[in-house]
Amino acid sequence: MSPYMEDQSSSVSTNDGQSSLAIRVSIDRGGTFCDVIAQIEGQDDIVFKLLSEDPQNYPDAPTEAIRRILERVEKRKIALSEKLDGSRITSCRVGTTIATNALLELKGEKFAFATTKGFRDVCMVGDQTRPKLFSLRVEKPKALHDCVVEIDERVTPEGYDLDPFPVDHEELLQRPDVVETASGEVMRILKRPDAKAVRVQLEELRQHGYTTLAVCLMHAWAFPDHERQVASIAREVGFSKVILSSELSPQIKLLSRGQAVCSEAYLLPVIREYVHNFESRFEKLPARVEFMCSDGGLRQAKNFGGNEALLSGPAGGVVGVAQSCFDGETKKPLIGFDMGGTSTDVCRYDGAYDYLTETKIADRNITAPILNISTVAAGGGSILCIRNGLLVVGPESAGAYPGPACYRNGGPLTVTDANLFLGRLVVSSFPAIFGENADEPLDVDVVQKKFQDCADDYKVQTGQTLSPEDLALGFLDVANESMSRPIRNTTEARGYAPERHDLVSFGGAGGQHACAIAGKLGMERITIHKYSSLLSAYGISLAKLQHETSETCTSVWSTEQLPQLQTRLARLRKGVCDELVAQGSDSDSIAYKETLSLRYFGTDTTLDILKPADGNYGAAFTSEHLREFAFKMDRPIVVDAVKVRGEGTSGALAQPHYLTQELQALKKREPAFVSGNDHQQLYVDGKWTSVDVLDLQAIAAGSSVKGPAILIDQTQTLLVEASWVACKLQSHVVLERSKAIDLRKTFDKSMDPVQLSIMAHRFMSIAEQMGNTLQRTSISSSIRERLDFSCAIFSPDGKLVANAPHIPIHLGSMQFAIQAQHRHWEGQLEPGDVLLTNHPEWGGTHLPDLTVVTPCFVDDRIAFYVASRGHHTDIGGKGITSMMPESKELWEEGIIVPTMKIASDSSFLEDDVRAAFDAAGKFPGCASTRRIADNLSDLKAQMSANQRGITLLTKLCAEATLPLVHEAMYGIQSTAEVAVRSFLKSFAAKNPAPLIATDYYDDGTPVTVKITISPITGDAHFDFAGTGPQVWGNFNSPISITHSAVIYTLRCLIDLDIPLNEGCLMPVSIDVPKNSILNPGPGVAICGSTIASQRVTDVILKAFGVCAAFQGCANSFGWGMGGRDPVTGETTKGWNSGEAIGGGCGAGPGWNGEHAAQVHSTNTRMTDPEIIEKRTQVLVRKSVIREGSGGEGKWRGGDGVSREVEARMPLKFSILSDRRVYAPYGMEGGGEGAKGLNLLYRHDGNGGHTPINLGGKAVASLEAGEYIQINTPGGGGWGRKD
Repeated sequence: MSPYMEDQSSSVSTNDGQSSLAIRVSIDRGGTFCDVIAQIEGQDDIVFKLLSEDPQNYPDAPTEAIRRILERVEKRKIALSEKLDGSRITSCRVGTTIATNALLELKGEKFAFATTKGFRDVCMVGDQTRPKLFSLRVEKPKALHDCVVEIDERVTPEGYDLDPFPVDHEELLQRPDVVETASGEVMRILKRPDAKAVRVQLEELRQHGYTTLAVCLMHAWAFPDHERQVASIAREVGFSKVILSSELSPQIKLLSRGQAVCSEAYLLPVIREYVHNFESRFEKLPARVEFMCSDGGLRQAKNFGGNEALLSGPAGGVVGVAQSCFDGETKKPLIGFDMGGTSTDVCRYDGAYDYLTETKIADRNITAPILNISTVAAGGGSILCIRNGLLVVGPESAGAYPGPACYRNGGPLTVTDANLFLGRLVVSSFPAIFGENADEPLDVDVVQKKFQDCADDYKVQTGQTLSPEDLALGFLDVANESMSRPIRNTTEARGYAPERHDLVSFGGAGGQHACAIAGKLGMERITIHKYSSLLSAYGISLAKLQHETSETCTSVWSTEQLPQLQTRLARLRKGVCDELVAQGSDSDSIAYKETLSLRYFGTDTTLDILKPADGNYGAAFTSEHLREFAFKMDRPIVVDAVKVRGEGTSGALAQPHYLTQELQALKKREPAFVSGNDHQQLYVDGKWTSVDVLDLQAIAAGSSVKGPAILIDQTQTLLVEASWVACKLQSHVVLERSKAIDLRKTFDKSMDPVQLSIMAHRFMSIAEQMGNTLQRTSISSSIRERLDFSCAIFSPDGKLVANAPHIPIHLGSMQFAIQAQHRHWEGQLEPGDVLLTNHPEWGGTHLPDLTVVTPCFVDDRIAFYVASRGHHTDIGGKGITSMMPESKELWEEGIIVPTMKIASDSSFLEDDVRAAFDAAGKFPGCASTRRIADNLSDLKAQMSANQRGITLLTKLCAEATLPLVHEAMYGIQSTAEVAVRSFLKSFAAKNPAPLIATDYYDDGTPVTVKITISPITGDAHFDFAGTGPQVWGNFNSPISITHSAVIYTLRCLIDLDIPLNEGCLMPVSIDVPKNSILNPGPGVAICGSTIASQRVTDVILKAFGVCAAFQGCANSFGWGMGGRDPVTGETTKGWNSGEAIGGGCGAGPGWNGEHAAQVHSTNTRMTDPEIIEKRTQVLVRKSVIREGSGGEGKWRGGDGVSREVEARMPLKFSILSDRRVYAPYGMEGGGEGAKGLNLLYRHDGNGGHTPINLGGKAVASLEAGEYIQINTPGGGGWGRKD
């Protein structure tokens, strides 16, 4: 019974007059298959699949689907060339991957991008992070635009958020060139665009053939006038499409709006062409043609946009889950589990849709309203392999071609093959469309042989014997754990218990894994709709017309503000109504959702609060914030935006489902258990067992099937595992556990490589959830926005077990801090104790990195430590930020904590913490932190992250027992050791001589390493003898820094996804001379150690000879005001802001270096220029790629960044940097990258500026109008230029 052949749809009545019946068609054109549901009045639905691409047989899958439907309805053959008569079709709805494919394959439309002068490279620089943390070949997503024009215009906020002495709103408006925007923002117009100059620029673009223009100007979110002026001129000179960021995405952040407007301009012509081609295949169009959008709503074909076309299929799946499986009586929340060929999508629904405003597709940020869908690269086509004794599933996929091994195209073993091999798929239910001539069935024999070969490899790698069947089962167990991770992140990481949800399984492969996934998560019920393998198409059939509009707002929430906000909401509501009525919705059917986007003042996290019954949005925000983040704040609540979303109907409405009622009614009767006439061998509990195979269509509603059994229909296979019972309802199959769940049986009593692979996923998932919690609950931009933090799990003796891939410099260094705390407090800690440390002699990296350590008790003893390390921008001391350039001794750099309790018996010891911060201000010339409230909030967020880790570790120990978890912990460390030894032995066999290299800090201090590797054992000795002495400056680096550099470099060189833990350093010994710059004595300054760590990485990579030098710096740049005056000793209120600026990446054999990226030790985001200007009294004049700064060579080094920041009031600036004297080296004849250059532009007295070279480390006081230019180094080149 094939779902893929055109003659397998449900039968259609042949009654006369049939052609007059209304037809509703819903289509989901996915990556591999196009799912089709046709609903005909009074008849069974027509349901089938066809290939999304089959150019030899048809040009377009959706219109081909309609052709086949019409053939059945009209009972005649319709030629491919014949235009279709859609007059019988009352509704045609389509979800498509056209936009997603165009983005992935970079096949969008050529367009020009217009932005403010000084920001031409905003989309190329991006947020400066590198997508793959451990890849030396750095590749950021390329900018979508073909060319850029810079518009000479400028506006900026007047007044700033961090002002300790805020100016009255009315007083601001009295200043010249200051205007109040519609949102209430006060803006200063610094430069109006010259219409003649703009016209010349745009006419030149038209002469080069550009017809589409994307426009994104600074602060257009609040002041769109200049964008509108540019748009008007663009239309006058002949641009057919002009897209404005202020209309498309009126939210603060230049980068987000720029990316949104560029992706829209890139994709919109593709979508318009597709819609045109689709409609051109009809002689008469259907009455309504609508397309599914990423926000779960429908758009008429003429209104279908580019960004909203992305992920439309998965959005249909979410709507399908919500509309077909949510119980209208119990309202029990659902987890949607959509397992496809290459990936698995997960969503959560509790009666309301969960929206995001930003997501990633192929590492590219997409800003658009979109349903919250988490994706993991594990699906039916995920490739199986054994690596370093662990079972690995994906992320690589076999794709549609060659596909799984059973497809007869020479493909690798995949998850699908494992299911086939173990009897979980019914071969006869698949069509004979495989092999060279597309006429053979699935190949079971080749799968059996490949699993035998895999079992042989398993024995070689592990020394253990496992049958091919148990190995295949192990792979499925690992796959299930991998697919459980996004579910845990969707629930546990947000404070929801997964076991309190029902699982809704859909997608072509979901039915074979649903019971196992539910079992891992403690779920009691699985719901499977009759159209589960086409649920996205079914969801599209139930979707509604939607439209959302919003306005920015800058008011502070109060009940007195409510009437004004209600007026704005009413205006937006009318606009939504008009739009939906224009799209064909009945005005009486429209339901509205009125929302305020609220946040605490001084924070970045906004929550969209739906209109509460009492109208008190502020109280609702406080309650929701407390539930989501576990704390509330004594701060004003800011209204960032007002939004209205409307939903209107244009077709059939979904009726509420009452599954629990239907089930309970059946249970009151005598159970009607059925068995099948067909049987199949299924591998269960270590043996082959004969199980029933039943056709779902032949089972009467109300019947039940006991597991183990296999249920099949035209489009799916459902595995009912033992201890589960399947009950067929009218429109669903519901699986319920027949026995209570005992999660302690999730794991076997002995730890083998299969269990080890699963545990590796669990440990990493816990570390990731800790990171998610910290990011969500922190206050400062350093942690929340720039992501300068790390979270990790440690053994009872303080050795690293799992570290989520956050900041590389923390990878190997944090365990030094944990071990120091363990030694000091051993036997003295109790549950509820929390520790703080940052001292370099106690395992710290530099003082701003505050590490919060919490013991995890199991059975009244410490079973683990969990820790979170976050960079605090202000910790007191002499500097304007915590990265002060001129420090010479440790006490100058801020708070110093060898160890202290910051919580006891779960109570936060705030007085003690405040006293520790205050102590930093008691030294000569020093001040305590300017923003103690932010420090305290971030420490509490770090504690919350640790508590999340403890909760999940305790849960894991309850499932698997503590001894087994500890066994896994040490086993995973051994696995990492094996991987590193294997690499080192292989490298030494080809390179037997010791590896020696030297590089230099700008003060001339050498860093030398000699690496000796044994080709027999894989042991490696890193000897840093010859490294220079500690310095009277702040580039001294605690020895933990060197360990971090070594573990990071080895991970990059191995270039495989291995666990990051203590095991990586087991084969390694490291010798660093005492009192050297890499192993300094107590009391020396270390503020720049994290920047200095770049040189350690550079010299190790130079010794291995694998690539040219990266920029070798992080360019720590900051500014602010207030603190203690060094002359008068008086302390004034103030603030500060800091950032790290990326540079060029080194080239390598076969690749050019990437431009403008954070490198090696760090991977923090760059703060958006609009955010900087909103918070602080500066003007970001320029942020562009420093063209030509990359080293010459056969493969060029990447270019650095040129960034200018101007003071708008007297401010103190600081820069801490290196590679201003010694350039990044080239390799194999490649040229050096350009050295960095820091310039201060002082007033020259004649209305101009005079540049002054600041050197690499400087502090300077600037007057209003003066500015600093930071030019970061380029990367070195590789190979001689031809």
